Amino acid sequence: MSSLTYELFLAGLAVGGAAALTGIGLIVTYRATGVLNLAHGAVAMVCAYVLRQLVVEWGWPVPLAACVTLLLVGPGIGLVLDRVVFRPAAVLGSDPATTLVASIGVFVLLVGAAALMWGGGARDDAPVLLGDDPWLHLGAAVLLAVAVGAATRWTRLGRELRAVVDNRELAALGGIDTDRMSAVGWAFGSFTAGLTGVLLAPYVRLDPYGLPLLVVEVIAVAVVARMRSLPVAVLTALAVGVGQAQLTRFHPVGWSGPLVQAVATNLFVVALLVAALALPGVGARDALPRASTAGARVPPGVWGVAAVLFLLPLGFAGTDLHTAIQVPALAVILLSLVVVTGRGGQISLGQAAYAGLGALFTALLAAGRFPGLPRLPELTALVVAVVLVAPLGLLTGWPAIRRRGLTLALATLAVGVAVSRFVFAQPYATAGLAPARPAGFASDRAYYALELVLLASALLLVAAMRRGRTGRALAALRDHEAGASAAGVPAGALKVLAFVAGAALAALGGGLLGMGLRAFDPAAYDPVRGLLWFAAVLVLGADSLLSPLAAAALLVGLDAGARGGAAAALIGLLAALTSRVPPLMSLLPSAPRRKAPPTAGLRSLTRGPVPGPARGHREQPLPTEVRGVEAHHLTLRYPAGLTALDRVTLRLPPGRLTALVGPNGAGKSTLFHCLAGTARPTAGRVTLDGVDITTRPAHARTRLGIARTFQELAVFASLTVEENVRVGAEHGRVRDPRHVERVLRLLGLTAVRDLPAAGLATGTLRRVEVARALAGRPHTLLLDEPAAGLDAAETAALARVLKALAADGMAVLVVEHDLDLVADIADTVHVMEAGRIVS
Repeated sequence: MSSLTYELFLAGLAVGGAAALTGIGLIVTYRATGVLNLAHGAVAMVCAYVLRQLVVEWGWPVPLAACVTLLLVGPGIGLVLDRVVFRPAAVLGSDPATTLVASIGVFVLLVGAAALMWGGGARDDAPVLLGDDPWLHLGAAVLLAVAVGAATRWTRLGRELRAVVDNRELAALGGIDTDRMSAVGWAFGSFTAGLTGVLLAPYVRLDPYGLPLLVVEVIAVAVVARMRSLPVAVLTALAVGVGQAQLTRFHPVGWSGPLVQAVATNLFVVALLVAALALPGVGARDALPRASTAGARVPPGVWGVAAVLFLLPLGFAGTDLHTAIQVPALAVILLSLVVVTGRGGQISLGQAAYAGLGALFTALLAAGRFPGLPRLPELTALVVAVVLVAPLGLLTGWPAIRRRGLTLALATLAVGVAVSRFVFAQPYATAGLAPARPAGFASDRAYYALELVLLASALLLVAAMRRGRTGRALAALRDHEAGASAAGVPAGALKVLAFVAGAALAALGGGLLGMGLRAFDPAAYDPVRGLLWFAAVLVLGADSLLSPLAAAALLVGLDAGARGGAAAALIGLLAALTSRVPPLMSLLPSAPRRKAPPTAGLRSLTRGPVPGPARGHREQPLPTEVRGVEAHHLTLRYPAGLTALDRVTLRLPPGRLTALVGPNGAGKSTLFHCLAGTARPTAGRVTLDGVDITTRPAHARTRLGIARTFQELAVFASLTVEENVRVGAEHGRVRDPRHVERVLRLLGLTAVRDLPAAGLATGTLRRVEVARALAGRPHTLLLDEPAAGLDAAETAALARVLKALAADGMAVLVVEHDLDLVADIADTVHVMEAGRIVS
């Protein structure tokens, strides 16, 4: 082995050892608490600053300062986070999305607090803890991994930890103190974060932004390890560290030179991108906590006040509007999060990348430096930049089709980090750019007026989208993705549309910001900034059009009027407490809503105009013979070997009401899912009028006329009752505007049509779901326990409606435990046991 190869190998071991520590800490925290701690890097940065403060500023000996930092400060931060932020969230029953937002808030809070305390400049005098011997770094990581593995396997604490990981609720019932396990996990995770920070600080720049992001990049090693295997995390960290060091030997010339050099210094970013986009996901819960996405109705008077405040700089601020011109541009960027996150319910941590690309492309096009295109006027360059960046929204939109929750957050963050490292940080792409303002708008006042016009136009476009069919479909997708698909909403295409529209808006705002400041600053669009923007919109109210205006003014105003970091500290604090602090826009006074009469709809389900079966809205021609939906020898086996369905054959004839009964676990719901398209059988076929539709997804089957409801309510809580029903009609391709009214009347929902679904009684919501299914004029209706939550009067009324639907020619399948209801309505009853129909 040559001397250079060996030296690079040792350097890679040092970096890999620090990365392994990060992986160990993340895995232990995740296994003990279920939280993917994105604030890990921020804790590492704070501990590195504390060690420097003790040694460099106060003159403490390094060993004593290290003990205080690693054994008191690091674990202390973890215990505070557990006690103040994450344990209350667990008590309130918050889902992983809420804790993810809280961890982002902690990240932003610690970054802002560090900037306030120690300033934003880089430090190069961080103390060296273990010296320059990389074997010590490697030894520390391996020793820690072995100790954690041994403790997990052979100690009582480890056994209790494994029990909590397997089933937290069952562990608590078994007498295990789950709060203590959580505290241990947070304390240990913060200890490893601190150790990572003090080891890395002497070799990288120590500032509030660089070190946290560097640690975030090595989350890849924990993702590769599926947040479980410590040996895999350690080996991955060492392999990537050594590989990154060895790549620095290569210096190719030509176009590939800058790319190879970028990869050589950012191999952990490549690993994060691959792990987030290609490997199986971690967690699959809903994208966002519901409270963060509920829309707030802004009174007209508040809009008037906002307009006056945004116009004030034109009248009273003089000619120098350097600070003010940043606000409208940033508001446009943040408006992109209203589309993607607020209305679409998708976590997007990479919007800063699209804003930066918009600024970069605008500057390159206006300077005549964009490959293949001539020099363009500034406004034309801005428009073309938006058009070029919008399709790049597929970088995050396409993964969103298959990924949700934590995995989607990592994927969008990885895209943002990759763009920052491989585009914005490369001098060949950004050197010497000085964007000019459009002709006629050179002065601050004229340019600010142009920004206001474009901001108002963007707000009007987004408002129109939210009020229309696309906006209702996005809200349905956000509130209940499976329910939206059952209503005919093409979830995948709609997610891509949201991300593409969000990328376009972010690019528009980024281009405006770059021209306004007459400079392209890569730091203005780094991933940490993206996390801050995301947190700001969430804490104000992601589905409110007023939020981007307030957030932009707050972010720019606080940092301009106070020391840098004030805005991040405030926004981070609010986001960290997201489980207890509602979105601020929800606290605004809103127009009063009509209340439902106390007995509205309880006995109003009467026989009226019944939506008849419709077969004219198919995606392909079908035979004229009406045979209905048929299951042919359906078999479904799970990877663990469990057979949920065993060669089940079933026919749903038109004009007949078929019931499916049997004990829990018999396979009723599984069969139901296979018929509806939400599950794919291992073998067998599902046909409609003789045509095989086994591979058709749920939304396509809805458009073919097969509608369904869910055992657990699948309504769109943020939409009104009428809007819920309208989603079903619009995506069932029903053109008759009177049809929604007939369905509302049929199900006795006219008295509550204008009320939001959130807060309505369970019986009413059951009828809303049935109405949504009927709104698409289906010929086959699949009802999963439709009488759950209904009282006797509502159940009797529902029975009358179902018998009327069948009499009118509709095929109805009911999975129901109420045998009296089944006996009253069913023409045919099938009994299931152990995955088979036995009678």
